Amino acid sequence: MKVLILNGSPHANGNTALAVKMLADTFAEQGIGAEVCHIGNKSIRGCIACGRCAELGKCVFDDPVNELAPKFEAADGLIVATPVYYASANATLIACLDRLFFSTGFDKTMKVGASVVVARRGGCTATFDELNKYFTICNMPVASSQYWNCVHGRAPGEAAKDAEGMQTMRVLARNMSFLMKSIALGKEQLGLPEKEPWQATHFIRDDLD
Repeated sequence: MKVLILNGSPHANGNTALAVKMLADTFAEQGIGAEVCHIGNKSIRGCIACGRCAELGKCVFDDPVNELAPKFEAADGLIVATPVYYASANATLIACLDRLFFSTGFDKTMKVGASVVVARRGGCTATFDELNKYFTICNMPVASSQYWNCVHGRAPGEAAKDAEGMQTMRVLARNMSFLMKSIALGKEQLGLPEKEPWQATHFIRDDLD
């Protein structure tokens, strides 16, 4: 089994990287392969809602998003990690996730998702909520830990001193490993949940006139 971890920080050796390393090391102890992709320093533009992905089967912009798509499809779980900027995730990561989730047509049901946020002080929970929405719109269970998945640190390396934050990362990786393994067993015996045709309603109803 394997999990894909996206590091949305522009700093390859910053505090977000420390949280990601703790996750990857713990997954290894659980027999789960973890591939870390550092995207925070990449040039990734936002979605322009052109709809071409429905025709091409991939995003019209050929950048790291299309490289991540097959990795995401093959993974049993996805973790997105980011520093906090103005109580929000790094804009590069958001641009990546918008296009990655929208342009990929494969079924994401029961792939396990988790978000990790790193901040000097505040904005963690707002960013945590922001990132979890990608999972919950795609039938992806969200892995939890003993606390919200946040780590604190300002200067490079300070996150290593956040004992509770690092523990939260270890617990998250263990819980996520258990969940992925349990879902794999469930799929073998029960298959995936029954799907209904999508009811694509909106708030403008001409038929009510």
